This record gives sequence, structure tokens and C-alpha cells, in this order.
Amino acid sequence: MKLLIIICMIFLSVFCSDATAGELNQKLNNFPEWQKLTSVKPAVGDLIYPEWMKGEWEVKSTLIDLFAPLAPDIVTPGFESNRQYLNQPISFKVRFVNQSKVKNLTPSYRTPLSFTRRGEGGEVIADRAYNGLNLARAVLGEEAVKAVKVDPDSPNRQITFLRSECTQRINCDRQLVSIVKNRAIENTDDGKFITAEVFEQLFKGSSVPYINTVESTTAYKQLSQASALNPIIEANQVTAVYLSSQDPNYFKAVNQPVALYKYRLEFFPIDKKIMAN
Repeated sequence: MKLLIIICMIFLSVFCSDATAGELNQKLNNFPEWQKLTSVKPAVGDLIYPEWMKGEWEVKSTLIDLFAPLAPDIVTPGFESNRQYLNQPISFKVRFVNQSKVKNLTPSYRTPLSFTRRGEGGEVIADRAYNGLNLARAVLGEEAVKAVKVDPDSPNRQITFLRSECTQRINCDRQLVSIVKNRAIENTDDGKFITAEVFEQLFKGSSVPYINTVESTTAYKQLSQASALNPIIEANQVTAVYLSSQDPNYFKAVNQPVALYKYRLEFFPIDKKIMAN
């Protein structure tokens, strides 16, 4: 279930529709009360982030709470073991760049990034392959993660390639495939930029592939203090895990999440230009 923690925070968002006024902010404020999102729409293209998120950052992510709404009847595999990560921050690098400059970045996979169906403008987007690779290695270790690839034909599909040892003591490859299905965004009067994303994740590598649905809602806010010692951006994130239709407990859970994870994210500037602003 460390893989779930990875997916909770990977920046692979795409352009979304505006959420019903205040729904996303209200959901975050009501944690751990949580109902499935209703205002998301099919994902198309890249998510455009605010200009103040542009640059390279050291992110400190901390799991600050977790909750199993349907326990003890239904608890996801690994939920209890994830308690060991409470209040244990992990750090990793991420970057957000002008869309028109993405072609100059070094991809984290052998195949080059594709710009099919992407605009030529200067909007700020996430370098999803770079961000996902750094996060995965921060959680699982350098040797455990081979690469992260974003589908060259769709920014909505990302694959994390993992190493493992088979019973025959040979190297086996495992994959975590994440497919973004729906998105929503919201801007609040107090300056928060909130995104919500719903995606399916498929773990390949065992005799029976494991599938579930994940909904991640994140509220970013720019802070006034610009210093390498203080975060310039803070974010609150809640990830809700839902059972797939293939799970035998699916109809018992209906549309209720079976696991909730709450994170605090802090963004520290690496780019000197950010600190100078």
C-alpha cells in the first residue's frame, strides 16, 4: 500500500471543469466526513496551474491523519500498516514549468515527452514524469523504482515501473498504471487553488491484478514569506479510496470511501528566481 501513498500525491492532473461553487473546499473542511464527488467531468488536456506555482520545489509531505469509514467491516489491505507513516515527513523535488518549454526538459523515461494535443502557450503545467519519479523513489527507495512514464498520446495515463525479486530469484517487473478519468477545479475568495482528480489505478505484477478507484482533492495556497527556510506554498490534501466493481465488497460500500488519507504539503523554493520575487 506504499504505492497508494505515491499515487495520492503524484502531479498528473489534467484540465478540469469548475466545480460547483465551494464543493471542494467544503469537502476538505468536513474531513473525515466524505461523500463521492459529483461535479467532476471527463478529463481533457493538461491542468493549468497558477503562475505562482512555477519553478522547482522541495516538497515536504506529511501524512497527518487516516480514517477507515467502514471499519471494521471493510478495511483496505495495508491500511493499518500505513499508520506507521503518520507524522513522518518525506521530501522530494517537483517542478512546474511553462508549457511551451516542456520539450527542453529531460524526461525520466527513455521515450521523449510528447506534445500531441498540447498547446504552444506559456501556461504553467507540472512535469509529471519528473515529479512522479522523485516521489516514487522517495517512498520506495532509489532501487525499487525503474522509471515513470507518461503516455505520449495522453497526459491522463501514467505508468510507474517497479523492480522486484521473483521466487526464482530473478528480476521481475511490476507496473502501477494510473488512468485519470475526471477532474474539477475551484478558486476560493481567500486565494486557494483547489483541484480534484478521480483516477483508476491498476497494479500489475501479481497473479491477480489489483484495481481500485482513487479520488484526490488538494487545496494549494501561496504564502507571503519568501524564504528558503519557510514554505512559500502550503497545501492540504485528502485522498479517498473506493473499491472497484470487481471487489466482492463493492455493493456493501456503494459510493462510500473505504479509506481516507489526509496530508500536509509544504513547498520550499529551490529556484533562486522564486526566492527573489
